[in-house]
Amino acid sequence: MSRLQDKVAFITGGASGMGEMMVKQFTAEGAKVIAADINTAALEEKWGGQDNIFTIKLNVTEDAEWEDAMKKAVDHFGKVDILVNNAGISTEKTVDQITIEDWRRLSDINSFGTFLGMKHASKYMKEAKKGAIVNISSYTALIGMGLNPYSASKGAVRAISKAAAAEYGHAGIRVNTVFPGVIQTPMVANLEESKAQLDILKKMTPLQRLGQPEDVGNAVLFLASDEASYITGAELVIDGGYSAR
Repeated sequence: MSRLQDKVAFITGGASGMGEMMVKQFTAEGAKVIAADINTAALEEKWGGQDNIFTIKLNVTEDAEWEDAMKKAVDHFGKVDILVNNAGISTEKTVDQITIEDWRRLSDINSFGTFLGMKHASKYMKEAKKGAIVNISSYTALIGMGLNPYSASKGAVRAISKAAAAEYGHAGIRVNTVFPGVIQTPMVANLEESKAQLDILKKMTPLQRLGQPEDVGNAVLFLASDEASYITGAELVIDGGYSAR
């Protein structure tokens, strides 16, 4: 397969879960991939020694680290055609349990990190007069799934993605957003209440199953490819129909 032949993609959170699957799917379609993650040990275990994958340690909340990571990526592969802002964290805390630190951490990683990625990737994409950015939000940004910082942080991703699509379109840069539902990843597995709620969520989902990382990866792959060349500012929900109820 060669849907991404000669493309270079920068994927955050590339050491596990949806990010790991995207690295596999993108390289299978001919792309060279920069797999970025804060967990360097996991990066090297998964992707070390592969010519078409370049690993970079990245704390997505740090402006200077983004600048350095993008420079290293361009120095290594010559360009960056695609950015996937996938790195993120979650929480189960209710509004009564949330601390200021919780709120700031979710916001820093999920939304501020997405902004920084677009800021630094767009610099190189503008020079090339083309590029594709796919930001990972959440179905919780679309429906009332609890008053918590996760929903707020992912809602911010939705808003800044729309703004970026309008701002960057004239430069040939497309910006789209994907809204996953409950996807079976290590992040979900580590949420204790999620384990108890899985059967309920399945029954409430029209397609009667939880999502798999490849379900999200397939959507991201399409939006990143030239097949979506006239799509920007779009929102694609991957939740088995949950938010349509």
